[in-house]
Amino acid sequence: MSLMRPLVPLIERAVMGIDRALSRALQPRRSRGLLSLLCYCGWGSPSRVELTGRVVLPRTLQPAANADPRWRNFANILRRLLSREIGGVTVHGTLNGVQAQATSDADGFFTLLFADEAQPFAAGWHDAQLTIPGRERTSFARVQIVDDSVCAYGLISDLDDTVIQSDVTSMGRMLFTVLTGNARTRSPFPGVGSLYRALARHSVTDKAAGAADGTGSKRQIAKRQGRNPVFYVSSSPWNFFDLLWQFLEYRRIPLGPLFLRNWGADLMSGHSTYKHSVIERIFAAYPKLRFVLVGDSGEHDPEIYAEVAHKFPGRVLGIYIRDVNEGQGDERVLHLREDMARIGVDMVLARDSFAAAAHAMALGLITPGELRSVAQSVERSLNAPVLPF
Repeated sequence: MSLMRPLVPLIERAVMGIDRALSRALQPRRSRGLLSLLCYCGWGSPSRVELTGRVVLPRTLQPAANADPRWRNFANILRRLLSREIGGVTVHGTLNGVQAQATSDADGFFTLLFADEAQPFAAGWHDAQLTIPGRERTSFARVQIVDDSVCAYGLISDLDDTVIQSDVTSMGRMLFTVLTGNARTRSPFPGVGSLYRALARHSVTDKAAGAADGTGSKRQIAKRQGRNPVFYVSSSPWNFFDLLWQFLEYRRIPLGPLFLRNWGADLMSGHSTYKHSVIERIFAAYPKLRFVLVGDSGEHDPEIYAEVAHKFPGRVLGIYIRDVNEGQGDERVLHLREDMARIGVDMVLARDSFAAAAHAMALGLITPGELRSVAQSVERSLNAPVLPF
């Protein structure tokens, strides 16, 4: 196995090269037919908004249902993965009267940038309209605009084995779960919806503010109200965007921009490099905002989040790591926790959503009532008491 490892990058490059060659040969013919815009969730600040999408040939997917057989789910997954992208297509977008234009690349991706210094965008959720000049169909995309001077803090979360149960620590179980499930049959971790709803709607307290600057002091600050934004950073491909978005909606987990990967170009950058760069972009976009970081112990989330906390001192309120290894390999997380403690950031290795919520309440990020709600949600899922209410 060790002899094969150096060959993996060469094999990946060869596969990507063949795929790109075939795509270049087929795309001129594809562009003459019906085109479809896959619109992802836009994000930004009152002065600048970014919206990514993809130009592909239309595909037919039936709405997900709980009773869908696994073979049908598998067929839909294949339809998503075998996308027929089209490059060189001009896409026009309009957001609250501001216009932008971009051209799709070889993988079909385009990014629209909206900016209006004279009339800033209002914070909240908006709808952008997207069209391809010369084509009649209009597509719509949700856009989340965040004013970092109003929100108390932001939440950046992984998805696989942090929000949604994926079994990433076992390749066989992960493939079976991912390839044969749908947006309604995939399961969230118990209590995660209640926990994220509490974090998204709560204001920061003096105690949390003191923890954020590493002093632990209870200095007086003005509380900032408003919905706290949620950002999801995952290594799943953009092909799964609709499945993940529908999953969040169905399970009543707060919606927010999803940052996924192009398994063509991004695959070569590595999981840690990709995820770290995305989180840095979010931090840079909202320089006044502090963040709660949530991940799992299955991959490199603890190390990535620790690096972020060091690079952005005073910007991380807390780090919650879901323990998915059943106690195996926890020494590395415990070592990082000691390192984080020296800079005033709590890294919590949590066995479940209630353990994370209990710490969040102690830090002042959620209320006792919201903690009770998380506990009750976990109890309903596990059919076992969490607190002696």
